[in-house]
Amino acid sequence: MMRFKDLYEKHITKSLQSKFNYVNPMQMPKILKISINMGVGEAVADSKIINNAANDLAAIAAQKPVLTSAKKSISTFKLRENMNIGCKVTLRKQKMYSYLERLVLIALPRVRDFRGFTMKSFDGNGNFSFGLKEQILFPEIHYDKVDVTRGMDVTIVTSAKTDAEAKELLAGFYLPFVGN
Repeated sequence: MMRFKDLYEKHITKSLQSKFNYVNPMQMPKILKISINMGVGEAVADSKIINNAANDLAAIAAQKPVLTSAKKSISTFKLRENMNIGCKVTLRKQKMYSYLERLVLIALPRVRDFRGFTMKSFDGNGNFSFGLKEQILFPEIHYDKVDVTRGMDVTIVTSAKTDAEAKELLAGFYLPFVGN
């Protein structure tokens, strides 16, 4: 199951070395972690909804998510302080590579009208963020048991210094990019 880790160690590092002329192998950019965040605004009305979202995220990430709570009360949205309104999970090492493999090979081909990612999704420091509109893209989620389709935000944190290095790194993992 560690195909993407082997891909990085055997092929991606060599292509990065030839393209960017790294002197030291420790200069090679690598993926440090993947953070997945799922905001559940409907949890204000019904607190059971947050449990369904957490169960879906746990199935996708193969790791128990942390519930996030509101920092401030906002009366317009009927939101109270410390009310659970989302869940997040941070993946590292083997689970990170496993999730990235399922994302690239299974989930992204299922996205409707998907042409690829743009360079606007990079933050300028080599980190890459994008959103998915449905959790049912992943095969771990059973369509019959889903009450509402929810989106999620995915952030891939790399050790790359520039966006160009990060793009080459992620393109080596077969993430599709459009244009420059």
